[in-house]
Amino acid sequence: MKLLEPGTLMDGFVIGECVHAGGMAHIYHVDYANADGSVGPGPGFPMAMKIPRMTAGDGAENIVSFEVEHRIMQMLSGKHVPRFVAAGDLDRLPYLVMEYIPGKTLQDYLDQEEKPDFAELARLCKETAKALHSLHRQDACHLDLKPANVLIDQGGRAILLDFGLSCHAHYPDLLAEELRKAVGSPAWIAPEQVVGVRGDPRSDIFALGVILYEFATGELPFGAPQTAGGMRQRLWMDPVPPRKRRADVPEWLQEIILRCLEPQAENRYPSAAHLALDLANPDQVKITERGKRMEGTGFKTHFKRWLKAAGKHYEPSPAPSKRIDEVPILMVAVPNRDVTDATLYSLREAVGRSLGIRPGARLAVVTVISPSETSSSDSEKSETSVHRRHQATLRQWAEPLNLSNHQTSYHVLESSDVAQAIVRYAEGNHVSMIVMGAATHGLQMQRFVATVPIKVAMDAPCTVILVKQSLPFEHLDAPNSTFGPLKRVVDNSPF
Repeated sequence: MKLLEPGTLMDGFVIGECVHAGGMAHIYHVDYANADGSVGPGPGFPMAMKIPRMTAGDGAENIVSFEVEHRIMQMLSGKHVPRFVAAGDLDRLPYLVMEYIPGKTLQDYLDQEEKPDFAELARLCKETAKALHSLHRQDACHLDLKPANVLIDQGGRAILLDFGLSCHAHYPDLLAEELRKAVGSPAWIAPEQVVGVRGDPRSDIFALGVILYEFATGELPFGAPQTAGGMRQRLWMDPVPPRKRRADVPEWLQEIILRCLEPQAENRYPSAAHLALDLANPDQVKITERGKRMEGTGFKTHFKRWLKAAGKHYEPSPAPSKRIDEVPILMVAVPNRDVTDATLYSLREAVGRSLGIRPGARLAVVTVISPSETSSSDSEKSETSVHRRHQATLRQWAEPLNLSNHQTSYHVLESSDVAQAIVRYAEGNHVSMIVMGAATHGLQMQRFVATVPIKVAMDAPCTVILVKQSLPFEHLDAPNSTFGPLKRVVDNSPF
């Protein structure tokens, strides 16, 4: 299809300037049209129209992928995708009209002379991981994540673009039905996609690992193979460690990148929310052999993987939201003032039970302190010192828990509104469950004044478990007890 001239009328829209002329589609600014053809009132935000290039020379993939995007865009919502406006009839006049969001794509960041530093890279990809998690919660997988398909808007939020190769668990996968080959961009496609498994949210995590690798090293981890054989190599091959290509890549970043790029999906981050939490807290990333690696994996390991991949039967993936629910982020709010041993013990027992039935779940141990604690000029009360002291107390509290199979991080929040701080943390980190102590004081007043636990239970975006105090009395005075008295800071009322 040739480019449309500005001012052209199409199905009640006035065509504006072309903002993108790609190999698969043209994208134009558009406005609603009045009856006389003039520009009419809009929906309150700028709009763009995407018109596919469906010429005689185009392959079936172009046609089917637009049909896929046509269907999926109408099902998606939230702040990480453009708002859907309208869609044309596929047989008569195919097009999509959606919100136009100004910003820079990750490809723009890659192309600029001054690349983002590691802290900025972590922030950009953290936002991308959050966008992916929002998509996966809606039972959709992008499956064509690459720098050109991630837009960072003017507020720093990541917006996912181009859903032509995506799939939705609630609808037939047209691409899998119509095309009997691996579907995806060769540089970013995940190993399981190469063998035809679509719908696993961890495939998008792999692609984000490729993006991280390219930003960190300037190279693609697997090159850009154009043959099926070239793409199959990532079923058993590891990329060159980023720190071998660039010595100043920090260990925490290499740990994250190589975990995303694990050939077997079960060895990657279990959800994009888990990945986002690591990118937001690089100082708490657990460094394993992956992060310290300076040489690539040896031939023997690759040969074993090759043998395993040759005979492996790949099962279809469950719905993305179901897979996410199996590996939730569990948050425990630990009081730091006027707290009894019984409360600390009961919280730990409740957390232990919750983690025990959720293998792979992640634990975020959180406490909230007053801003006044860090406002002093005294070096011992500096923000860093106070945070470290509280983090040490949280680690001491968690020591008796069996956390060998659970990633754990410790967070000190500053706020004068404890309930709001807890709720905001849960919202920002996609927490699935909050465990906190139930207030046992002032029960009569709770009819009139909501306590912190009640406020959290009312406003939290997830399940909240309120734990009542319970402590075996025979252990109260045990000198070697693992849940014996912790150091207390007695102050005003606890949360």
